[in-house]
Amino acid sequence: MTYEEIVEKVRNDYENADARAIFEHIAIQFNIKGEGAGIFYIEVADRNVCVEPYDYYDKDALVEISSEAVIGLSDGTMTLEEVLEKGLIKEYGNIEKLKKLHKIVFKRDIFW
Repeated sequence: MTYEEIVEKVRNDYENADARAIFEHIAIQFNIKGEGAGIFYIEVADRNVCVEPYDYYDKDALVEISSEAVIGLSDGTMTLEEVLEKGLIKEYGNIEKLKKLHKIVFKRDIFW
């Protein structure tokens, strides 16, 4: 997949995620490695989820992830646990906000 296709897939899969329980701002930048490399961010603001193909300078956290993992997580063929175990993702920054984003997009709590 191209970078543009990956961002569009993530946008289609996550922008309608239920963020009604999140009353704070969350901005997580994703750096995609491998085929379709590039940067996008997922932002939760005003209890809505937004996905945009830009660098987010005032981010709460940064996720380095392979394109294989982005696609697998987005289409449900991989779990976050599998991606973590295979070393296809690294997360830096505000872990509490990352956990909240995980809960929104994966619909469950993730514990490291």
